[in-house]
Amino acid sequence: MNFSAETRVNLAHGMKFQWEPSQNAHVLLYPEGMVQLNDSASAILKYCDGRSVAEVLAVLHDQFPDAALDDDVHAFLEDAHERGWIRTES
Repeated sequence: MNFSAETRVNLAHGMKFQWEPSQNAHVLLYPEGMVQLNDSASAILKYCDGRSVAEVLAVLHDQFPDAALDDDVHAFLEDAHERGWIRTES
């Protein structure tokens, strides 16, 4: 899937993003199990709450002003969509 700036991203149905103290990390819970997320994935998924890709990027640019992150965010969103972690709305 090719994400445009206007594409809205949400967690897929059945997915829950949360901090897991026993893992000392953010996780993505789903009916079949759990995925422990790294810091980058957590930073992106936190904002997959109906915001547009442009809005997600704007928030991340505010948090990490010196990082060139657009390509990495798009690549992660593509991967997360293929894995069924997120859904999109145009």
